[in-house]
Amino acid sequence: MAKRVVILDYGSGNLRSAERALARTGAEVTVTADYEAALECDGLVVPGVGAFAACMAGLKGVRGERIVGRRLSAGRPVLGICVGMQILFEKGVEHGVHTEGCGEWPGTVERLDAPVLPHMGWNTVTAPPESVLFRGMDAGTRFYFVHSYGVRTWELQAGPGFTQPLVTWAEHGVPFVAAVENGPLMATQFHPEKSGDAGALLLANWLNTLP
Repeated sequence: MAKRVVILDYGSGNLRSAERALARTGAEVTVTADYEAALECDGLVVPGVGAFAACMAGLKGVRGERIVGRRLSAGRPVLGICVGMQILFEKGVEHGVHTEGCGEWPGTVERLDAPVLPHMGWNTVTAPPESVLFRGMDAGTRFYFVHSYGVRTWELQAGPGFTQPLVTWAEHGVPFVAAVENGPLMATQFHPEKSGDAGALLLANWLNTLP
């Protein structure tokens, strides 16, 4: 039976390209802002493009932060993409404006320190060997990025009985977080739906984690 995936429609993100990319992997995909549908699906995708503050406002407009929180408390998978990943962190800082994020991970989304912004185009990533998202890919695999902001410091520290999330890094001027795998919560800074065969494999790998 095909996995039921909802792409959360909160007014931000490449909804149709994400829908097509996931459908090609065999998922049954719905694009909706419906609260119950987003809670009950096998996997939820939170896309996002543009400014952190605008995305958070849109997300709250459809109670998206509650949906994410409720799904995670029940161990139900969520995948954030681009700014949909950024808003999972504690806060974003753009043009001196501090905006509270979902707070699923500590950390600040801030402007990259690079000679050319936005970081737009293909780039490689450095994934941990235990990664599920990047399973079956070699070290030179490239993904498509479009962003000027990112998480430059991973702040969540391991403690007793705590398993550190798997963090994948990329570099544009400075190192930044390119992906996170944290149990049911996973996210990518790049756009898998625009990353050709590599992106398709990553989405298929994510679908294979769905219960």
